[in-house]
Amino acid sequence: MSFLSHNRRLLGLAAAAGATALVLAGCAQQNTGGTTAPAASQQAATADAPAPFDGEPVTVALVQQSGAGDYFTAWTAGAKAQAAAANIELTVSDARNDNAKHASDLEQAIASKPDAIIVDHGQTDTIEPRIREAVDAGIPVIVYDLALDDTDGVLVTSQSDTSMAEGVLDELVATAGDGAKVGLVSAEGFAPLDRRKAVWDQYLTEYDLDQLFFTGEVTESTATDNIPLTDAALKANPDVQAIFAPYDEITKGVVQAVTQNNLQDKVKVYGIDISNADIEVMIADGSPWVATSATDPASIGAAVVRTLALSLAGELDETEVQFPAITVTRDFLLEKEITNVAQLREAEPSLLLEDVVVADWLPAVSG
Repeated sequence: MSFLSHNRRLLGLAAAAGATALVLAGCAQQNTGGTTAPAASQQAATADAPAPFDGEPVTVALVQQSGAGDYFTAWTAGAKAQAAAANIELTVSDARNDNAKHASDLEQAIASKPDAIIVDHGQTDTIEPRIREAVDAGIPVIVYDLALDDTDGVLVTSQSDTSMAEGVLDELVATAGDGAKVGLVSAEGFAPLDRRKAVWDQYLTEYDLDQLFFTGEVTESTATDNIPLTDAALKANPDVQAIFAPYDEITKGVVQAVTQNNLQDKVKVYGIDISNADIEVMIADGSPWVATSATDPASIGAAVVRTLALSLAGELDETEVQFPAITVTRDFLLEKEITNVAQLREAEPSLLLEDVVVADWLPAVSG
């Protein structure tokens, strides 16, 4: 991915680059409203904003498949904070994992004729036809972590799911070894989870891993609903050594099931994503959650808004942007005495994405 001019810096992460591993010794009813205040740690702009950000607020509709869970709560907060800093009036809708409502929310957003639309996650078959409607109506559209068959006229952003999965699965193989008996708790039909499973399938073959089970689902209560599914899988497969649960709400359900079965010393859990609640689970006494690959969700939400803003200002050449991730181990958190995301940002400032899709007039909201 090319670098932009000196006052616009874009940092993309190719899948082959791999996640940075932090290994030391040891992803409501419709909710609309304005933006929140920008974060206190936001850097100051050093240039005047260009059109269309130099006049009346730019109207943007954020259409989310789900805003539930720690990750999406932080993601949305970051998007709102960056929007406020960029003179964007952001309206948010949350479909609560109801794909039909997600499509309906996007139809309503199109009808409101905003200056641009952000589509956060979604299922291709239900949401892509509405995205094409928005593009045909001349509304700029940016998507995050959504697989599309036709990306013409759409700005595509995502985490580097390939490198995220590789980073944490490298930890799994290093700990459990080649030929280990493993399980997968995930769901199909969600772009980031599908991309992570593709990497999982490669690792099964490359390291001769023995997959004993594949279960899991994404719901309005993902963590809770995956506890009984994992419990049943554990009881049916007592020899399992490690479980890959590539979404933090799923991971927390898996951890609960492992703990309830008193298997935390035997079965290790490998997740994706990070939040304050996730860190609390990882550093708990005897926690089986030993590694996760993650971005800072608030920084990602902010970066998606910046990507859109640069595009609207005519200052972005790319049509696809990936955001880099790191891999964090439980040992690292314990050694550094990290108990929340703010402390993790201090230990690994790259999470702030302060040099990613920024401009002199558009600094990153870093908290």
